[in-house]
Amino acid sequence: MREFVRGAGLLGRGFGWWTRRPGLMALGLVPAAIVALLFVGGLIALGVSLPGIVTAVTPFAEAWPGVWATVVRITIGTAMVGAALVILAVSFTALTLLLGEPFYDRIWKAVERDAGADAIDIGGGFWRAVGDTLSLLARGALVAVLAAVIGLIPIVGGVVGAVVGVGLTGWLLADELSSRALSARGIDRAARRELLGRHRARALGFGVATQLCFLVPFGAIATMPAAVAGSTLLARSLMAPAERA
Repeated sequence: MREFVRGAGLLGRGFGWWTRRPGLMALGLVPAAIVALLFVGGLIALGVSLPGIVTAVTPFAEAWPGVWATVVRITIGTAMVGAALVILAVSFTALTLLLGEPFYDRIWKAVERDAGADAIDIGGGFWRAVGDTLSLLARGALVAVLAAVIGLIPIVGGVVGAVVGVGLTGWLLADELSSRALSARGIDRAARRELLGRHRARALGFGVATQLCFLVPFGAIATMPAAVAGSTLLARSLMAPAERA
């Protein structure tokens, strides 16, 4: 639990950069706000269409007693919402990082310079960002399907599916957000995931805290720059004792 709390605290330290470099952090709001506006439209459309979608996928329930048809449709609707929230968080992160690569590049490098790592740089550029985006979207889709399937379990499915969805999404966010700082140190994808696996509770603490902040209305916009700064601190902490956050 201590490591989980430490990971969440790294996001809090990322928010601290709003007081240290407000101008730089404000730049990170631009791509986040653009992507968020697009997603708000999608969420509104989902909310309006959800009752009709649920009814369309449950024609078998038409002949059931009213209470059972309602229970089944609420269960399916809840599972769909859970899956949509997973896709939302992952897609928001992937697209925002892709669109805002120049802005977030400046943020994580500023965090590194503040910690005394002036020589650290990263390669790959635009096409590396595209590859990371596609990979994150694909993994996020799998998590969404899993969360939706678990959500169909009677009575406990909604709660269990939500917990699994938040946990796995948090892991994906920690992996993706820390990838730049770790790749800059010559750590490839396989080695990065092994490193995160050795500090699973800390990575989950950071990722879950980020995911929960994303679920707050408009929280994703303010959180994204802080998450980039915090993930850089996470990467540095994972490299200890070679480096100290």
